[in-house]
Amino acid sequence: MRASRYFAITVILLFCVLPAGAQSLSASKDRKARLEKDIKTLEKQLSSVTARSNSAATQLDLLHAQSEARRELLSDSERELSSVNDSIRVCQKQINAVQNRLDTMTFYYEKLVRNAYKNRDARSWYLYILASENLAQGMRRYGYLRQLSTQMNAQGRRIIEERKHLEAERARLDTMRMQAKALRDERASELNKLRKEEDKSRELVKELQKDRRKYQDQLASKRKEVEALNREIERLIAAAMGDQGGKNKGKAGGKKTTTKIDQALSNEFSANKGKLPWPAEGRVVSHFGRNPHPVYTRLEMPFNNGVGLAVDKDAPVKAVFNGVVKQIVVVPGYNQCILVQHGEYFTFYCKMGSVAVKAGDKVKTGDVLGHVASGPDGTQLHFQLWKGRDPQDPEKWLR
Repeated sequence: MRASRYFAITVILLFCVLPAGAQSLSASKDRKARLEKDIKTLEKQLSSVTARSNSAATQLDLLHAQSEARRELLSDSERELSSVNDSIRVCQKQINAVQNRLDTMTFYYEKLVRNAYKNRDARSWYLYILASENLAQGMRRYGYLRQLSTQMNAQGRRIIEERKHLEAERARLDTMRMQAKALRDERASELNKLRKEEDKSRELVKELQKDRRKYQDQLASKRKEVEALNREIERLIAAAMGDQGGKNKGKAGGKKTTTKIDQALSNEFSANKGKLPWPAEGRVVSHFGRNPHPVYTRLEMPFNNGVGLAVDKDAPVKAVFNGVVKQIVVVPGYNQCILVQHGEYFTFYCKMGSVAVKAGDKVKTGDVLGHVASGPDGTQLHFQLWKGRDPQDPEKWLR
């Protein structure tokens, strides 16, 4: 019974240093790696944009995205540090409890050893047995002495094993403390970088406030580009849907087959809402909808029908789902653009530097469509997702 109790204590102690969930730890590491990659990508973009362009607005957008990523990294780091500190406290508490039990075991073991030492003369043991009133009592005394000797040896071995376990757990505890220190140092470094980014943002805001007219002109030019892009997308989608309608007006059998295939693909696409892969690896720097301007709150920003992703130079762009390439067009301010149809859904990939597909090609999820171009705003992919003639928020569809 006593041996099983000590075994249970050891098992509990071992569990105190195991991760709460290996899967959760793996996900946390993946997220940290992704955030660090996003921050490095944005740092490169900022250096590139600063060197090639005088656009303080673009730099400010990138800085805000970078600061947001760093805040997420800091938040994750604080949660991880809190978790490690909790583990340290729990483990220290359990180590103290085991140490107390070990001290008790050692105290009684030493007492047994001292008594055995005082009676170490074998003749006294023999006399104790021989002084028995009968054979049965003698056998009982012999069994008792033999059991006492066995228990002393077993207790000694258990104490040695417990001490080894305790030393191992203390070493692990030291490792966790070192990990906590590394996390604190990393957090301090990230906080310092964040403060510098915020200082730079304030400088850019002051720069923008000095020349409101210049920025208004830039914004007007940008609005024209966005409106031209939206008109082109609407035209392409209308043409694609019209082409399908033309096919349906042919044979009755052809209508049935085309509609069935398109509807099946539409249903499959719709069923994957929130599960579609991102078209490229990067950080969202412009979101769907009407985003408020960080400096001039009264200036009306153009409505964004998609998202902007800051990516690495020449980053590959991949199809988010099975479909057919309908058109490849060039739009001012957006370079080459690829329209892919997925039944009644459409995805649009803009600011492409090179294109690896042509109109009519069938593509599958993950197929490379081309690579992103570098421009005055850095290396950014503009991505849109439409259901028929209605633009959708891509971030609600992508995982």
